[in-house]
Amino acid sequence: MPLSPPALAGPTSPPPAPPAARRSRRTDLLVALVAIVGAGWVTSGLWLDPDGRAITVNSSDQALFEWLLAYGAHALTHGQNPFFTDLVNVPDGVNLAVNTSVTVYAVVFAPLTYLIGAPATFLVVLTGNIAGTVFGWYWLLSRKLVRSTPAAVLGGLFIGFAPGLVAHANAHLNWSAGWVVPMLLWGVLRLRQPGRWLRNGLLLGVLVAVAFSIAAEGLFFTALACGVFLGTWALDRGRRAETRAALPDFLRGLGVTALVAFVLLAYPLWLHFLGPQRFHGTGFDPVIHAEDIAAYGAYPQRTLAGEAGLGSSLAPNPTEENSFLGLPLLVLAVLCFVVLWRRAAPERRATLRAIGVTALVFAVLSWGPRVKIFGMHTDIPLPYALLGHLPVFNAALPSRLALVVAPLVGLLLAHTVDLLRASPLSRRARAGWTAGFAVALLPLVPVPLLSTAREPIPEFVTAGTWRQYVSPGGVLTPLPLTLDLAPDGQRWQAYALSHRQGEFRIPSGFFLGPGGPDGRGRIGPVPRATDALLMRVAETGERPVITDADRAAARADLRYWRVEAVVLADRAHGAKFPLHIDALREVTTALLGPPERVSDVWLWRLTP
Repeated sequence: MPLSPPALAGPTSPPPAPPAARRSRRTDLLVALVAIVGAGWVTSGLWLDPDGRAITVNSSDQALFEWLLAYGAHALTHGQNPFFTDLVNVPDGVNLAVNTSVTVYAVVFAPLTYLIGAPATFLVVLTGNIAGTVFGWYWLLSRKLVRSTPAAVLGGLFIGFAPGLVAHANAHLNWSAGWVVPMLLWGVLRLRQPGRWLRNGLLLGVLVAVAFSIAAEGLFFTALACGVFLGTWALDRGRRAETRAALPDFLRGLGVTALVAFVLLAYPLWLHFLGPQRFHGTGFDPVIHAEDIAAYGAYPQRTLAGEAGLGSSLAPNPTEENSFLGLPLLVLAVLCFVVLWRRAAPERRATLRAIGVTALVFAVLSWGPRVKIFGMHTDIPLPYALLGHLPVFNAALPSRLALVVAPLVGLLLAHTVDLLRASPLSRRARAGWTAGFAVALLPLVPVPLLSTAREPIPEFVTAGTWRQYVSPGGVLTPLPLTLDLAPDGQRWQAYALSHRQGEFRIPSGFFLGPGGPDGRGRIGPVPRATDALLMRVAETGERPVITDADRAAARADLRYWRVEAVVLADRAHGAKFPLHIDALREVTTALLGPPERVSDVWLWRLTP
């Protein structure tokens, strides 16, 4: 995949662009427009009411990322630490460096967050992620990898709207940022330019820091894929001379990249591995969060095939449909590889071999530590069992390694179109290829993500009434206490921060922190007696008999959290099940005494 240096600009104004360049610019604009329209189609259910609607299958993550955008803007404008906060999980705080803090997004979009609010900014970023992925891959393909524009357009559209990326558009601002990958690959390819290792290393170091702050797990996977691909390519006998010639500048540039990235990321890396509230590994089971072998040939739910009833439920949840390419596309990809191999010159086969090896390695690793097929778990060990306990690997989910496979399939499709357009084909052969691409790709055309109405933020918060009952920086807790299953507390806090109302802190919260088995992480803090009791009431509607021991435990927990006000809205959002508000009010009244009615909430005042 050679790089051509750009033409040097002259000392005067540039001459008029030639017709080919003008056509390229028109194509760029057209692809950008198609990408934006397609991304808007996928997220269209939220555009109806960004503040009042949520992604059905993952409203908790949506609330978390909205909070991260609001907190990041607040930290920027108030001189607070963007990587650690004590606004949630009082009194311990949260290490955001080991969470998906999307710091760059929070900083860049801070003016927009203050202007239109965190939910609308979340939607802008999510839609931009999808559109940016389409255009980013089209740009890389058209400028560096293929000759024909249709090949680049097809590759960009397939990779940008691949099933895995659309699945992660269910509220994952980190994983839906697929545009980061072509940006990084562009930077890696530039490292082989002779004599420009310092400049290219500096640039790639900055790109790595940006990628880390948006999608650290994705950066790790991209680095692994580059290592496998480049290692396989460099070992080819026909490429050894080229490798030896490029290696000195490449290694110098890579060293500069590592140094720049380390300087920019030294503090968040320290927090990540050595800071307070850190943990090692996640609380997610790698056996459950491994890709089902059969999932590669299955269809995802939010596609034309899924709408026709051909979708499957082989993923642990709809957000993790990381492969789901469909059997026709797998057959087409193999056919494309065979045709490209037969027609390729010997030096081009090194690239094809690298694509094939990388796809196979990541497909096998995505299957996790043990074979799972059609939902059946077996005891047959797989290579990931040797890697899952290693640092960094233990913080990643094996099923997400499948996300590397789709871009590699997209490269095969793009290179095949490139070859077919340059080859004399009979009408019958051209029609056969067209039909094959249609059968493989049309079922994967995405349909809009499922969305649902979510409960409005109470007027008690939107009007700023809470400030009359909580001291500046004091602790307020909604009921039930904030968790991934009941994310309203962080939504309220995000509203207050993005509307410059000031700060209130909350106990608990939706985040990853310490306290899991064997020193691993867990979602939220280790529960205390009171929040566990109230969450059980909210989920089941049961009204247990409250004893003096329960009241004493509640008072002790509230003192531990330094709570000044306990607030129960008339309606609250449950991410996985409806919340029983009446039961919550009765049980809390038995614990704390009668509440007072303030605005549109029930409130219990406490002495901190």
